[in-house]
Amino acid sequence: MKAKIERKAAKEAASEKDSLIADNRKAYHDYHILETFEAGIALLGTEVKGIREGQANLRDAFARVDKGEVWLHNVHINPYSHRGYVDHDPRRKRRLLLHRYEIRKLIGKTVEKGLTLIPTRLYFKNGKVKVAIGLARGKQDHDKREALRKRETDRETRAAVKERVRR
Repeated sequence: MKAKIERKAAKEAASEKDSLIADNRKAYHDYHILETFEAGIALLGTEVKGIREGQANLRDAFARVDKGEVWLHNVHINPYSHRGYVDHDPRRKRRLLLHRYEIRKLIGKTVEKGLTLIPTRLYFKNGKVKVAIGLARGKQDHDKREALRKRETDRETRAAVKERVRR
């Protein structure tokens, strides 16, 4: 019985660990993320297999609303290593699967307020590939410097507290 419980716990830990495929850390540096949405993504079979191999990159990616549909641009998904003669374009645009009311909300905010859509995470959820889209406003250079200073002071205070606790 104990071994069964341990196997189940190990399986859950592995599934949590394997759920994140790609993270767009640069998005948090370059943009203020105001709101996030979870969207499905329409993929080809070789793309899903390439993603399962961990071959996806969100750098320089963005989303755009076009004719009532949301499209993801510049996401690089390497082709599956054991593919046959069928191949896909690694940087093709991919359709995001959102509810109609979410798309309307995104259209209103991106057109009216000058916000942009940036993918922040690519992950598995219940065996399906999902993408977290952030509604974002670009940071200015002084905002980036301020964020770096704040991060550095937080790091120093954590180190000081840790050193204080050790004594």
